[in-house]
Amino acid sequence: MNIKFQVFVSSTYKDLVEERQEVMQALLELDCIPVGMELFPAADDDQWTLIKRLIDDCDYYILILGGRYGSINSDGVSYTQMEYEYALKKGIPIISFLHKYPEKIEIGKSEKNPTLKVPFEDFQKLVQQKMCRYWENPTDLGSQVSRSLVKLIKDKPMPGWVKADLLPSEDSIKEILSLKTQIEVLQEQLAKSSSEAPKGIDNLQQGDDTFILEFTFKYWTSSWIVQNVEMELTYNQVFFLISPLMVDEADETSLKNTINSYAKNELLKTKLAKLRTGDISGFTIIDSNFQTLKIQFRALGLITQSAKKRSTKDTGTYWTLTPFGDNLMVNLRALRKDTSI
Repeated sequence: MNIKFQVFVSSTYKDLVEERQEVMQALLELDCIPVGMELFPAADDDQWTLIKRLIDDCDYYILILGGRYGSINSDGVSYTQMEYEYALKKGIPIISFLHKYPEKIEIGKSEKNPTLKVPFEDFQKLVQQKMCRYWENPTDLGSQVSRSLVKLIKDKPMPGWVKADLLPSEDSIKEILSLKTQIEVLQEQLAKSSSEAPKGIDNLQQGDDTFILEFTFKYWTSSWIVQNVEMELTYNQVFFLISPLMVDEADETSLKNTINSYAKNELLKTKLAKLRTGDISGFTIIDSNFQTLKIQFRALGLITQSAKKRSTKDTGTYWTLTPFGDNLMVNLRALRKDTSI
């Protein structure tokens, strides 16, 4: 859709006629709608109401400062400064352009009234606290405005204006709102379903049901001997061990190593109590057992394969928790207060 941006151009008038023409031309070349007070060079209180309304309708605000403070109101504040402060108050994106060499400005275009020099200098200091650029001549100013406004539009996009015949019809708006409502309902249903147990898992082993894990290892006597050993764990016990690794994501090697480390330490207290840790090598879960556990947790809706992008050289398989799996992990591992006291 072809969007046009309306830009208010604020400055003193008679001393900057040529500069304003360059700015207006630059704005037209950018397909913007320039708004200025060319038709109202002498400001008054009635016109101030019109000025505010015009600023309200604009997407961006440009200030040009030369060597004059300009026409002032009854309080001694220039209308140019009033416009700037009003745009600032309304939150309209502003970019200001100050003369680079104010001391070189022609005498006829400089502030003649000595009582206005101090407020003019104060106004300049106020403007320089925000984003501003510096210009030397009308042509340079037009070029500065073109480049700066393009960047401002990119950094602070505004609604802009479009032709009425390009606006969606009332029926189209109703359809868009209806589709938006449907999307929100579906997203809510998806979020709810992802944090609940999948349907049809009641007949699957889970929770405190036990599973026989088989491990293989080598131990040293006079030579290395391969032996297998079994250990019974519940599904919740295994998930308690490996789930924290998958809060982000974990590869299968990390998951196996965690199970292996736990099982080895526990079995050395029981079935392998006669062996020393140094006598054991290559202690690892039987792969078919690990694959069964992985498939079971996936079927229970607790884990899913990670969708993160990685390099083509990385051929590992990575797993991450589902929202339902994350809930179970928190329930299993979160520490609870002692209510017996």
